[in-house]
Amino acid sequence: MSRFAFAQVDVFTARALLGNPLAVVHDADALDDDRMQAFSRWTNLSETTFLLAPTDPNADYRVRIFTPGGELPFAGHPTLGSCHAWLERGGRPRSTGVVVQQCQVGAVRIRRDGAGHAFAAPPLARAEVGADDLDAVVAALGTRREHVVAAQSLKNGPNWLTLLLDSAATVFALYPDAARMKRFASVGVVGPHPAGADCAFEVRGFVGRPSLYEDPVTGSLNAGIGEWLIATGRAPERYLAAQGTRLGRAGRVRIAREGGTVWVGGETVTCIRGEVEL
Repeated sequence: MSRFAFAQVDVFTARALLGNPLAVVHDADALDDDRMQAFSRWTNLSETTFLLAPTDPNADYRVRIFTPGGELPFAGHPTLGSCHAWLERGGRPRSTGVVVQQCQVGAVRIRRDGAGHAFAAPPLARAEVGADDLDAVVAALGTRREHVVAAQSLKNGPNWLTLLLDSAATVFALYPDAARMKRFASVGVVGPHPAGADCAFEVRGFVGRPSLYEDPVTGSLNAGIGEWLIATGRAPERYLAAQGTRLGRAGRVRIAREGGTVWVGGETVTCIRGEVEL
């Protein structure tokens, strides 16, 4: 057993307990895959990250991202939460004003964004959703086709079958059917709030298998949604999205397109600091 510095942080919130929690293990190079996976299962959080020395000479640190069920090539809230924990523990970026995180999708840039940080969204692959899948996901979510404005498959590491619905009220009203949702690995939904609301959109993200789970606040999903909606003229180049409302959270995600890059930002607070023996 070895002892490692550890933090648990809350991401996409300025107030603890209202965002998406993340476990972060520092200087984890000595841990093998099985131990990382076992600890991730034990924390039972949506993601646990392990910070390691980079193998890319231009990166500041390397991160491995695990869910209780396996490793992810990229995820948004682990990116911001890991950067926050790394900086808080004394990490110093090689370049002024930007942290470079190495993960399985490559180098991800992270910069200061108001009181928090923002990451440059990785490349997005978009595809149409087939009619059979669209009918199945509408039924699984407990809504109707007339509420669906558009649908896309969004892949930027994770793969999200995503629906744009007609309103935030329709998003709030969804009651997914766990058995029907097993057909899908992950489903995202987004709907606009009324004009003048604090947030432009309401987002929900569901993992369909092995069992139904709603993610409190999802950086990768919001990144894909931002790129999709801005590119198709359905959203302004800067907006604020809400997620987690139905779960008693108050996640806030800032989206901004600058040139060809979409930046995904939010605040992070540390809830636990200490050590873990693994």
